[in-house]
Amino acid sequence: MKKSSRYTTSHLIEDQHEPGSRGLVLKNLLGIRSQREMDRVETEASKRAEDAFFGTYGRTRRFTSSDICQMHKVWLGEIYDWAGRYRQVKISKGGFLFAFPAQIPKLMDGLEEGSLRKHTPCESKGRIIQALSEVHVELLLIHPFREGNGRLARVLATLMALQANFPLLDFRSIKGKKEQEYFAAVRAGMDRNYKPMEKVFSEVLRRTLRVSST
Repeated sequence: MKKSSRYTTSHLIEDQHEPGSRGLVLKNLLGIRSQREMDRVETEASKRAEDAFFGTYGRTRRFTSSDICQMHKVWLGEIYDWAGRYRQVKISKGGFLFAFPAQIPKLMDGLEEGSLRKHTPCESKGRIIQALSEVHVELLLIHPFREGNGRLARVLATLMALQANFPLLDFRSIKGKKEQEYFAAVRAGMDRNYKPMEKVFSEVLRRTLRVSST
């Protein structure tokens, strides 16, 4: 096992790092070796992708596993060769092991037939917190991609919120201690306990509505 900048992974093809990056930057199509530069490039690509998603996925969209793969590819396809494809490496964070690679296709099919079918299109404001929390937790527990799972899960949550006529979600409060609570809420989902994540999304929605009204 070897350390990457974000995760502990097994040493397979997706765990290769860019030469000269001191093991901090995953091998990429742009030859970027600086973590700061990669963060900037990924963030700019994310903004462009989100604009495209807002025009592609409307209020009546029932999201599928294929949609999630396509969003990942649109976002990171010019940066990583494996964008849009399920990961082939084991990854863990803080000692927590995400789904094994061989299980991912079946788990993503289950997500599509379960939480995504039940909660999208997300048309009910009254059930928005429950819907966002369940889908968010289940997607993050699977962690289907080598990189970008958290950001993609937040984009999907925002698209679902737009279906229910909410503004763009503001996740800026999830930092420091709140970030630890967020990750604990993901782990709680192992027991189908979505209440901690519902608390997180309650705060996100309160901040979102407060900021949008100013």
